[in-house]
Amino acid sequence: MIVDDSKVSRAILSNHLSKTNFEVVAMAKDAAEALELYKEHNPELVTMDMNLPDADGIECSRRIKAIDPDAKIVMISAMKDANLVSQGTAAGIGAFLQKPVSTNDIIDTLMMMCQQKVSRVAVLRESYAKAFVRALRQGILRIIDLKLEPTLELYDKKYLEVNGIAVIIGLTGTPTGRAIMYMTKETMKGFASKMMGTDEVTDDEANDAVEETANIIIGRGVSNINDVFKDKEMRITPPGTICGAGIRVASPKLTTFKITATTDFGDICMNVGFAEGD
Repeated sequence: MIVDDSKVSRAILSNHLSKTNFEVVAMAKDAAEALELYKEHNPELVTMDMNLPDADGIECSRRIKAIDPDAKIVMISAMKDANLVSQGTAAGIGAFLQKPVSTNDIIDTLMMMCQQKVSRVAVLRESYAKAFVRALRQGILRIIDLKLEPTLELYDKKYLEVNGIAVIIGLTGTPTGRAIMYMTKETMKGFASKMMGTDEVTDDEANDAVEETANIIIGRGVSNINDVFKDKEMRITPPGTICGAGIRVASPKLTTFKITATTDFGDICMNVGFAEGD
């Protein structure tokens, strides 16, 4: 929930969060509305401005904490002096950011508020891997007009085993890594038929269709990340395609996630890995 008396500030913060996996469930312009909306929506997090027309942000935070002692509140205000931080901490505010805030700072702070200890896996999942989930969903919808709800899970095996086709694309920038789109030969043919609008698809055409799709979707995923993290400047390398049975692709020193989109012609999968460290 966003609490801020400025419509502009509410819009800016909401726009920042719209590019992440945090959902804005309510926005309040004063303390009274904040209390009512908190009771109604029970948000996991609250961003709090200092200057409100009917009470300051510290008093509003006290009232919210009286309703829910476990409420997580981060103050985002034009002011951030020692006295304000001291009073806010005493009122139960967990973190303080000064306007204007960057999307990076917001995400890092909110994730820290959500979890006592944010692991690297959690950061990579929320900030990076989920960008590729969105890209796969958006890309498949645009390419073959098919609505999907891809799943995301940590992939802790040392090798990715492929039976069919795999398109491998490197990720450069911060963090570095690689993304692989893969599927069985039968799924490849079914996908290419949908994409090209014909059942008469050669193996070469099917390979080209999957390679082009992988390039589009992985590129979209990187763009999603760059839209949020302005300082990352991630890029993709030209794709490399391998076909066959029993192929193993190693994942040395990568934190890897598997994304799966189930269709009536088979699973479209992605394996996205990020290098350890920066």
